[in-house]
Amino acid sequence: MLRSALKAITLALLPGIEEETSEEFERTLSLLNKFRTAVGQGLERNVGHSNFSGDQYYWQSLFLASITSPSRRQGALAYMVRELPPLGTSTKPQLRSNDAEESEMGGIGSKLPPQIEAVTTPEPGLLIRCFAAGLQDEQLLIQRGFLDLLVTHLPLSSAVLRHKVVSTDLELLVAAAAAVVVRREMSLNRRLWTWFLGPEASSGPDDSTPSSPDSSPTGTPARNHDLKFPQTDYFERYGLAPLVSSVLKWVVDDSLKPPEKARPFRICLSLMDRWEVGGLVIPQIFLPAMESVWRYQRLAPSKEAFEEVLRSANVFFDAIESSLIWAELTSIVIGALKTKDPKPEEVDSLSPMDRLHLVLFVTTSFDVREEEMLAIHIPMVTLALIISLRLHLEAPPDNTKESISMAIDIAFDIAIHLLDLIPAKLLKRGEEQRPEARVNRQQEEDSSPQILLKIQDFYHKLQRGPEDATTPFDHREIRDLLLQNAARVVAHGLDTPIQVAYLDKAVAFLDKVLRKAQASGLEDDEEASNRALVPLMSSLSIALDAGAARTSLEFLAFPTIAVLVSTLEIMSNASPSKAWDSNHRVRQILPNLLAGLWTHISPARPRHSVEAVRCLWRVHSVSPDVRLVEGSIATLMLQDENGHGSQNVNIEGARRFATLWAHSGSTAKTPADRGLSSGRAQHQLGKKIKEPIVLAQPLLLLLDSLFDPKTDLFIFTVSWLQSLSSIQISSAAQTDEQETLDETGASGEVDDCLYYLQTILNMIKYSTANTNTSFAGKLSATNLNRDKHTEEAEIFEPVTVFVDAEEPAMTVQSYLSQVCMRILEDHHQEGSGGDHHRFAILRQTAASLLKQLLLSPSSTTLVAMNLENSLIGTLSWSVEQSDHMLQLPLMDVILIILRTRMPRNDVLSTPHRRPTSRDTIRSTSQLSVSTEKSDKDNDSIETSIQTSALLECLTFGISSSNNHPILEQWIRFLDNCLPFYSGNAFQILMPLVDTFNRSIESVFQDLQAVFAGTSRGPHGSSESITVLNALLSGLEKVLARGHDQLLQDEGHSVAIKSPEQVQGFFGNMVSGVFTSEAQKSRPTTANNRLTVLLCFKDAVRVSFNMWSWGDRGLGSSLRDAAISASFSYMSIRLRNRTRRILEHLFAAEALECLETLVEFWHRADSEGGTAQSSTVFNLLHALEGSRPKNTIPALFNAMYSRTNPNVLDPRRKSTLTSELSDVNLAIFLVAYTKSMEDDALDEIWADCMTFLRDVLGNPLPHRQTLPVLLEFTAILGEKIDNTNFGEQRRMRRDIGELFVRLLAATFTIKPLAFSQDLPLSSNEGNGLYQPSDFPETPRTNDPEDVVAIIASILPKISKILVDTDRIIAATMTISTQVLTPTFRWKTFPRNVTGSLLDIMKTMSRIPEASKSWRKDIAEAFNDPRFFHTDSLDLVWNGWIPILRQWTLLDKDRMPELLSRLLSPTSAGIMFGVGASSARLEADRKTQLNLRRMATLMLSADNDMIVVNLGGLQEKVVDLMTATAASSPSSITRSEVYMILRALILKTSPVHLASFWPIVNAELYDALSSLYPTETHDTYNTSCVLQAAKLLDILLTIAPDDFQLREWLFVTDTIDAVYRPSDWRPVALVDGLTETLDSCAGAPHSGINPLVGAQQGLRKPLLTSAVVGNVPMESMIDRVLRPFFRQLSINAFESTYRMEVPDRQACCDDLLHDLFNDSTLV
Repeated sequence: MLRSALKAITLALLPGIEEETSEEFERTLSLLNKFRTAVGQGLERNVGHSNFSGDQYYWQSLFLASITSPSRRQGALAYMVRELPPLGTSTKPQLRSNDAEESEMGGIGSKLPPQIEAVTTPEPGLLIRCFAAGLQDEQLLIQRGFLDLLVTHLPLSSAVLRHKVVSTDLELLVAAAAAVVVRREMSLNRRLWTWFLGPEASSGPDDSTPSSPDSSPTGTPARNHDLKFPQTDYFERYGLAPLVSSVLKWVVDDSLKPPEKARPFRICLSLMDRWEVGGLVIPQIFLPAMESVWRYQRLAPSKEAFEEVLRSANVFFDAIESSLIWAELTSIVIGALKTKDPKPEEVDSLSPMDRLHLVLFVTTSFDVREEEMLAIHIPMVTLALIISLRLHLEAPPDNTKESISMAIDIAFDIAIHLLDLIPAKLLKRGEEQRPEARVNRQQEEDSSPQILLKIQDFYHKLQRGPEDATTPFDHREIRDLLLQNAARVVAHGLDTPIQVAYLDKAVAFLDKVLRKAQASGLEDDEEASNRALVPLMSSLSIALDAGAARTSLEFLAFPTIAVLVSTLEIMSNASPSKAWDSNHRVRQILPNLLAGLWTHISPARPRHSVEAVRCLWRVHSVSPDVRLVEGSIATLMLQDENGHGSQNVNIEGARRFATLWAHSGSTAKTPADRGLSSGRAQHQLGKKIKEPIVLAQPLLLLLDSLFDPKTDLFIFTVSWLQSLSSIQISSAAQTDEQETLDETGASGEVDDCLYYLQTILNMIKYSTANTNTSFAGKLSATNLNRDKHTEEAEIFEPVTVFVDAEEPAMTVQSYLSQVCMRILEDHHQEGSGGDHHRFAILRQTAASLLKQLLLSPSSTTLVAMNLENSLIGTLSWSVEQSDHMLQLPLMDVILIILRTRMPRNDVLSTPHRRPTSRDTIRSTSQLSVSTEKSDKDNDSIETSIQTSALLECLTFGISSSNNHPILEQWIRFLDNCLPFYSGNAFQILMPLVDTFNRSIESVFQDLQAVFAGTSRGPHGSSESITVLNALLSGLEKVLARGHDQLLQDEGHSVAIKSPEQVQGFFGNMVSGVFTSEAQKSRPTTANNRLTVLLCFKDAVRVSFNMWSWGDRGLGSSLRDAAISASFSYMSIRLRNRTRRILEHLFAAEALECLETLVEFWHRADSEGGTAQSSTVFNLLHALEGSRPKNTIPALFNAMYSRTNPNVLDPRRKSTLTSELSDVNLAIFLVAYTKSMEDDALDEIWADCMTFLRDVLGNPLPHRQTLPVLLEFTAILGEKIDNTNFGEQRRMRRDIGELFVRLLAATFTIKPLAFSQDLPLSSNEGNGLYQPSDFPETPRTNDPEDVVAIIASILPKISKILVDTDRIIAATMTISTQVLTPTFRWKTFPRNVTGSLLDIMKTMSRIPEASKSWRKDIAEAFNDPRFFHTDSLDLVWNGWIPILRQWTLLDKDRMPELLSRLLSPTSAGIMFGVGASSARLEADRKTQLNLRRMATLMLSADNDMIVVNLGGLQEKVVDLMTATAASSPSSITRSEVYMILRALILKTSPVHLASFWPIVNAELYDALSSLYPTETHDTYNTSCVLQAAKLLDILLTIAPDDFQLREWLFVTDTIDAVYRPSDWRPVALVDGLTETLDSCAGAPHSGINPLVGAQQGLRKPLLTSAVVGNVPMESMIDRVLRPFFRQLSINAFESTYRMEVPDRQACCDDLLHDLFNDSTLV
């Protein structure tokens, strides 16, 4: 018995020896020694059965007491100081050889002195942990005492630590000792250095100053192995390995808490105070420490957490010697790029890429700008890195090389960063090098491995001592080697252009080297073949020759060309002007380079257009000849697709030239800060020629096409010139068109006809008005009666016009018109290919001539010939044939004829600005799309042309992809033809809009495919942006015409509302921003309006898709830097164009357009597309027509159109073309208001107040949207708080009144009780949730979820309702309408959601709501169904914080619950069934009250119920007297044990002294009831299970007072592991285990509580997860037996592992038991 109780007895006596000067010290010490002797005598009587002496057992018990009881640790320390034998030699240790030491220790081996054996037997683990616990104690005196004990009794050189203690225990001890340096206490540090460095350290210098003779106070010295320091050797032999191992464990710990992550750096910094320790430790932990910070950067929970750790790491980094830092970094960069065996020993776990990432992180995150680093180490490491890169790239390919090829980019980033750090003055070229240095350099050009070896050898010598190390290279040699190797890397990359990924960085590195060195070295090959840049020039030439050998479409990729341009700039800047200008190879390279750039300047493939133009001007800036680029561009424009030259400019070349011109405005400036040398700068200054001069000759070639107006190039040139603002068209028109053609050159009848027609055309074009009048005269008789020869010459074949002499003489105009029409109508005259071309020119000339004839003043007779139908057919045929030159004059001719045939007042228009809806407030709005309009009479046009052939021709011409080059002309033609369809405008509207939409979508998809890289675009096609602009312009014009016609049909005036008219919604509002609709007088008008609005919807859809392309594109694969500028340019142009059309559409039909966008937003929001949802808001905020003052009233109109349209003005009703409900609109209203700026509230305040008052006047139609409108009102109230406009006091009063009324109306129209039978929200789980991780409940998307809406509003109610009375009224309404029905509903507590608990938590923080919410929480908490809650995360997230606040505000909760507990009584047991029912009812009430008390204890803060402990103890004692027949019965013991568990978890042990006798007695009785010989009705299986959990909690928490009684229940000494042969169980649990096992007859096969147990925290074994769903009948055999069997050993192992109790796990398990309704009666 004494053996089992020895630990408890020791704990009880240790406080008596804490003070050596006390009177009880000697007596207590003597008593402890007597117990020690008594235990030894008891063991000696059984010496045959014992394995160790009484001293051994006593020391193990003392160590356990010191480990487990911090409050008794001072006494244990005092006893050990007095009685612990020295475990090491007391004399100064003599350093001997390893062999001598091993032989001596081999002799000692297993035979240590008896007094040492008594302390370390059966194993020294508890001794080590006793010291470790003492060194980690919070009290400084205890730490100092254990350090003194280490120095005097347990030195590092002791045989116990070297041979008896395992390595992990030694590391534990060393780590605990080293951690004391964090306190920065000199007395502790002095003792630590003495222990680390041996007894001699006590006489050394103080720890406040460094003791190294060759180091600075802030540096980690390099060790000189030639000098012998006994202290250093002592630490290196005995303490270095465990200290390094323990520090590495700290460093690689995966904790994410900043203090724990920064702790190793602070410890290492303190260890560096003694160079003997820091100089040996730091080299081994430097790289792992840096790796730890690098990894933490990605894992840190926040930026602030990482910065805190980085600050500690920076202080540690700054204290390290620079030679050590760069020696480690050099070994990494060289090892990472090795093609064979690339892994250094320091970082085996990292890949080459990760290792280089680590180096980059170190060099960018820490201070590496010390003078020594900048002057010596950084240039050396940069040289080693660039040489390693070159060797890696030039090595033959193998698997290893491929595996680390991805690390090359990181290596170049490091090299560039390091090169930026090197001061320029170190690398500048100065005087000529010494001859021997030049010879050495030439010999070492190809000895790169030897250079690396020299650098590594330099750092190895530097580690041994600074006096042994001299830099292998001076600054000039490093500069030349950097230049040489960088140039060779770039040259190698140019030879293999597939590796562009690193080539651009290699070029950047070379550029920086040249700029820093200000190098010059490019001469002719014969004069300077050994210079560094000559191989680079050769490789550049080879690369361009290889690219030029390909076709234009297969030339070098643009990134490669960009790199070549950069390389060329570098060589230009590094060369003198004379050498560069006279270099013949440069003149060979530049044309090929320009040819490669020319292929990427294409409007059909705008992927790299902007970047290519920039590169072209960069090439010009380095060109040795100012005309070289100009000539090359001109040559390229004259080349066809196959590269063959021609006399005329190619159309593709013209388009590329136009693109070059468009992007050259801000690109071709020569940079002024290029950092060139003086001579080169003057040379470049002479080449600063503006781009118009450089492009002069190519521009002249393009303008030559105006001399031949019969080609596509002419159309393009004219269109391009019209689009330019800097060149007048008249100047470009001065051509040689007035020259006469050579008639003798005509061959054949077609050529003759073409000649005569061109002659006549030129005569009409350039003649005076008087001369043109002669064409209206009649043909003379002599002309009609010519001879045949003359007639054939004048009326030629194959075009023949027969003139009847008897008919009236026709005019010259009529005759020529007939000739032209016959030419145009004949589509089958072509024969061979040459004839086809000649006939095409003939038709074009005929059409041009016919146009000039119709433009003459006397063209009335020609109009009467009804030529339009034939011309429309010819125009459709020309579209099929892609004859653009024929289409243009044909469109003009058709337009002239149709205009002439119509009445003049219906055709001519007067330009003016159309009034918009915002211009006519309270009046009808009109469309403001086109800038010009014809003022039309109200009377219908009787002579409207209704030609279906013209409509088919228009749609065919616009939709044809062949017509893209002249699409703008077709749009103008359509716009001019639309007035002809004024009578049936709505019949043609849908086909035209559909044609435009399909064409726009097709072109836009092609443009998207080009930028996505999935399509290169059709070669030679027009610029996509130009086509889209034309199509959008046409769509705009068609919609404008249709809307104008609609407004004209509906009438220009709206009836003024009479005073007797009922004032409906917005009857008194100023709102002229919506679509104005006239009274619909007939169904036809309604159908027409529907047609127009459907077309508007399609236009909004197409425009929105293009406007949002920029947002969607940047989020996908278009992040490539090579196309970012081109993509931005294209998307901005599209966005600006679509914005204009959307502005016009909103100005015309704001309500319908807004509903269309709301429909897009609703669809994207329901599909989870947050990006597109935000794009809608961005668009609305960007449009002037959709400002909040326009959008908010429009949303109100849309909602009223769906809820109560009768009260709306008919002009403001929606046509309901969008599939939107009032709820969808209300949700959008809330989202839009949130995105709106606070200052915009001034614009919408009056409208919002009117709308809300109108809703409250008749809330029934809005019953579905009232909850959302409540949130809308709250947002308005919140925004008022952020603004200062208007009368703030009155506005706050108004919004508060409306909010309170709307809240009441919401629950009046639709009480919450109707939806309370719904199940829990899907976000409510059943698992445990940590209270420290409570997230805010997200707002639900269900507009009918009033609870969630109120939960989101309530935290801001103080901003919404300023007055106290209104806050009280609102909270009372919420309490009455939300909380009370929820708690009283039949499904409680299943109907409680996280949102409802959020409401309660918020109300608990509102002082005005104190009365109402306290009543509700009391009602819910006292409900018998409260503990039926299935979701424990709801309990942690909601109920626990609410109950905590409740207990803080109401101190009487616990006394009230105590007063409900009744003492057990046996009265009434003779009354049969009635007594049984009464007893069950009493049991249930008692269980519920006890669980409520335990729940309040868990919710309250620690020690909150101390004032009620006396009453609680009295009630607990009373309830423990209950029996199976009493009322309440003993079944309530389970809840009593839960109360005790809550007390232990939430109350300090000092307050529980009076409870321990009760706990001990009750635990002993409960567990003893499991003996088979015991028959207790008082303890059922559930009670025993709860008693076992109570014991588990006590062993986990281990209160000091319980440790005195722990031996009664479990074996708490070393006997739990090392049991003697004659051991008999004394502890209750051990004896019970043997009894149960013997009765069962077989080993238990139940659940193992230790399975899956986590290390590090001491968790309870008997958790709810272990118990699971095991039935009570099997609980003892399957759960309790395995638990009891492992309890003692687990308690001892937890103590041995020095684990910290996991209180949160204990609280989780207790909460699970409290809310387990299956254990209730």
